[in-house]
Amino acid sequence: MPKKKKPAKHSGDDVTAAAPWSDQIGASLDTWWWLIHQRTTTTFLCISFFALLIRSAVSMFPYSGAGTPPKFGDFEAQRHWMEITTNLPMIDWYRNGTYNDLSYWGLDYPPLTAYQSYIHGIFLQMFNPESTSLLSSHGHESYLGKLVMRWTVLSSDMLIFFPAALFFVLVYHKTRVTSSTKSEVAWHIAMILLNPCLILIDHGHFQYNCISLGLTMGAIAAVLCESEVLTCVLFSLALSHKQMSAYFAPAFFSHLLGKCLRRKSPILAVLKLGIAVIVTFVIVWWPYLRSLDDFLMVLSRLAPFERGIYEDYVANFWCTTSILIKWKKLFTTQSLKSLSLAATVLASLPSMVQQILSPSNEGFLYGLLNSSMAFYLFSFQVHEKSILMPFLSATLLALKIPDHFNHLTYYALFSMFPLLCRDKLLLPYLTLSFLFVLIYHSPGIPKSKPSSFSFTNFPGYSFLLKTHFFISLVLHILYLTIQPPQKYPFLFEAMIMILCFSYFVMFAIHTNYTQWTLSSHLRSADKEKKQI
Repeated sequence: MPKKKKPAKHSGDDVTAAAPWSDQIGASLDTWWWLIHQRTTTTFLCISFFALLIRSAVSMFPYSGAGTPPKFGDFEAQRHWMEITTNLPMIDWYRNGTYNDLSYWGLDYPPLTAYQSYIHGIFLQMFNPESTSLLSSHGHESYLGKLVMRWTVLSSDMLIFFPAALFFVLVYHKTRVTSSTKSEVAWHIAMILLNPCLILIDHGHFQYNCISLGLTMGAIAAVLCESEVLTCVLFSLALSHKQMSAYFAPAFFSHLLGKCLRRKSPILAVLKLGIAVIVTFVIVWWPYLRSLDDFLMVLSRLAPFERGIYEDYVANFWCTTSILIKWKKLFTTQSLKSLSLAATVLASLPSMVQQILSPSNEGFLYGLLNSSMAFYLFSFQVHEKSILMPFLSATLLALKIPDHFNHLTYYALFSMFPLLCRDKLLLPYLTLSFLFVLIYHSPGIPKSKPSSFSFTNFPGYSFLLKTHFFISLVLHILYLTIQPPQKYPFLFEAMIMILCFSYFVMFAIHTNYTQWTLSSHLRSADKEKKQI
């Protein structure tokens, strides 16, 4: 008789000790065998090539602030940072001075963004020196300069985001409780690499979110393969690139703490991870750690509290409720900082407690989604682009929540619709939305399984969803064809905000409840395996 295959250890198992080196090497070889056997590399390369073509096509359209002086937009901000970092000493990158007017797109991201700007600035100087000339290059928009700038984003995708996506896909589908079919793996790769929100923001609007999100995705994959030191290093790098990566911090902290508390020596386990975090931050921040003034100078640039609790019509709690409650008039900035912090912590707390009490890989992925959504809904100074954080988490869970992921994609895109229209990116917006629908409805992809609690089980939910969708279509048409009343110039933006916010709240409640019911689901799965 053939030997019975030993059941794989599922994502809910507690880890009491780190795997020996022999086991880690064996697991690594097994992963490479699975990679070759399942032909995942071929699939990944084909989808990657198509994803690069899509990114290149989107980059041919206008960008944020194109031809709109005096400050232009995000494209000019990124170019200006390359100008500053390649012409001034490192210590002056964050300091206001004659050659660095912080009121004109001063650096307001952590040091790793500054280093990235320096590297890209050197690359830009090689091909178009005029585009980084100190002071005289403000508003520079030559064809060659724009072309090279676009290539810096594409190269960042290829060097960081794409490898991180491959790392995640390999680990996630190798460690799933139920084995993935080839069509599921290919579909998941497409959902990650053809993320319409990320493509439109990075390659249309113009930013480098692919770097911080790629580092975060690498850290997530490291969690799934139990490489916790690597997790701490990669996530610390993500935080050192964009402070918005803190949206994921509660999930990483609670999951790793929950696992450390189950070790034979929990204090040593926590200490090891703490050292990894501290060493990584010290290396990245070293030029600004030599004096307290320099360190505080950089920190002050990362927290723009003077801008107020919100600026544009973003679909979060503070901006949506400001229609009825004038937060900026009723409260001081200090009070609003405390209110937003308390609301964000409270919204993140259930997810964190669940992972501390019962850490699991699947629970961790839901925790990432819930903590990032909590930050998006309640934190201070949220932008439309911040939806990229919870949307990345939802993309990684797309096979678990395909129906909800479909709706979230639509409303995440719709929440950025006014921003993308201002950037003249309507055609890419419509094209990528259509492309997503085509890929999402590919044959062989599973639908969401019914659960004991879900908004989809409520009477009238289907009608509510259809009504939401119909209103959104009407708002698309109204925004593009009709001028709003002079008394309410941002009427349509406000209506879009309210519609998207209402969906995000329903989505967040559902995913939080799902995370809390995971433990019982995993226990029932264990019982079924034992009976078999």
